[in-house]
Amino acid sequence: MTEQPELTVIMPVYNVEKYLARALDHLASQTDPNFKLLIVNDGSTDQTREIAEHYRHKFRYFKLINKTNGGLSDARNVGLDNVDTPYCTFHDGDDWVDADYTAFFVRAFHAHPEAAMVSCGFWLDYEYRSGSVSATKKQVRGLKSKLKTYQLITNLLGSLFNNHLFASSVKGYTWNKGYKISVIRKYNLSFVKDLAFMEDQIFNIEYLSLTQGFYCDSQPLYHYWQRKDSMVHDFSLKMIPDNFKANYIVAKMIVHSLWQEHKKDHTAEQKLIEASERKQQ
Repeated sequence: MTEQPELTVIMPVYNVEKYLARALDHLASQTDPNFKLLIVNDGSTDQTREIAEHYRHKFRYFKLINKTNGGLSDARNVGLDNVDTPYCTFHDGDDWVDADYTAFFVRAFHAHPEAAMVSCGFWLDYEYRSGSVSATKKQVRGLKSKLKTYQLITNLLGSLFNNHLFASSVKGYTWNKGYKISVIRKYNLSFVKDLAFMEDQIFNIEYLSLTQGFYCDSQPLYHYWQRKDSMVHDFSLKMIPDNFKANYIVAKMIVHSLWQEHKKDHTAEQKLIEASERKQQ
């Protein structure tokens, strides 16, 4: 008898008919197939919906939600509202994953129950050249402090220019992260809708600021497809105010979070001193 799946893969899609089959083929070939696939079709006008339906029989648990176009953040939020497993992650429709991708998140959460978030590494794959390139050669593995986690995730320069030039094995993406749905429900977390980009980094920083415990392993399992027509690689004037706004939000949350950590540590230290003084009296 198959156990109830613990992980939901949320895949928001919009007009990705050229890439979706590749993404679903790799997800259908996971070493651990016991996960739920939740595709949120954000009003696609091409064959995206039909391709998704064609793959329904290849997954043990498959759900397709068709909605009017509302943007990536709105599609992600719809996905979150429909998760009924303990853990979730995200997957873009034009990317693909290695065979151990879904197993990694469940295994990492089981091995590190104190971690509120877990993260794997990722590959960079280019439309104009063959072969996958690891985002970083630096090996990162283990539980990290809150300050170190913020350093691994935030990326001020990379948000304005080609992100991969400043890549780390973590960064602010959602597709190489695993989340506990209990945390998302407890704090009513969602993605902001009024930014053109960096909404994923804001979501991650807010999530981490409210929790304790971050585990990462830089082993790359996700393939980040570098499309020439991707919004991330097309500079526009709108990106400038959005970049400053997003980075201001991120910086404000980090400062507040680290200040709260400092006060907590100071209080704990003060209690130890008082306890020691009482013993000496």
